[in-house]
Amino acid sequence: MRPALDGFFAYDDNGDAYLIGGKFKNTDSYFFPKHLGGTDPDVGANAEIEEVALSRYGTLWSYTTSHYQPPEPFIAATDTFEPITIAAVKLEHEKMVVLGQCPAGITPDDLHIGMRMELIIDKLYSDEDGDYSVWMWMPA
Repeated sequence: MRPALDGFFAYDDNGDAYLIGGKFKNTDSYFFPKHLGGTDPDVGANAEIEEVALSRYGTLWSYTTSHYQPPEPFIAATDTFEPITIAAVKLEHEKMVVLGQCPAGITPDDLHIGMRMELIIDKLYSDEDGDYSVWMWMPA
């Protein structure tokens, strides 16, 4: 499987997935994706950014179901769009919220605010060139 978006996630030496985030050096100011850094007014425009592996676990902060197909670059997994569950997860260490889709089959009935969530990499869609993956959140 290939990433649907390059540079957003990777795997550690144990094969565990992580999101590629950014952090201002000498601060606790994290962001995701890495290239969106530089908006912290307390740090300044010329602050040095380091690449970091973000937490793989967090707490479910909020969730919803998308009943409409998002705009491009989103590509539906099926010919006819089927609703997807979206989770907002507060990362354990960084204390920031990262949105992500939940795997097929996970519905709001499976979720509750405050539950522990785990980052996974799963198939987003397939085309004639193969399968494409993206980060997702699922109950730990």
